[in-house]
Amino acid sequence: MTEKESGTPAVVEAAIRWALEKQALDPVLLDVRGLCSYADYLLILGGRSSRQVRAVAEAILRGMRKDGYKPYGQEGLDEARWVLLDFGDVVVHTFQE
Repeated sequence: MTEKESGTPAVVEAAIRWALEKQALDPVLLDVRGLCSYADYLLILGGRSSRQVRAVAEAILRGMRKDGYKPYGQEGLDEARWVLLDFGDVVVHTFQE
């Protein structure tokens, strides 16, 4: 599906696809274009445990690299209670419930 068909950029769709592959909980996509300067979209996800939060974040990182998207930065992967992945247009936040 192209951006024109869905209205959502491919980078956002890719991040959602990889997150859901690891059963990320309660995905929420916020369109913040015009509201903040650091991203166009914020993707907020949940996980039941630090193990699941880490698995979701690592799956997103692997999958996004496979799709050709390199992260600009990442934080929180070691403790995995909260992980931030910055892909420029989309910033992914994964939180432990």
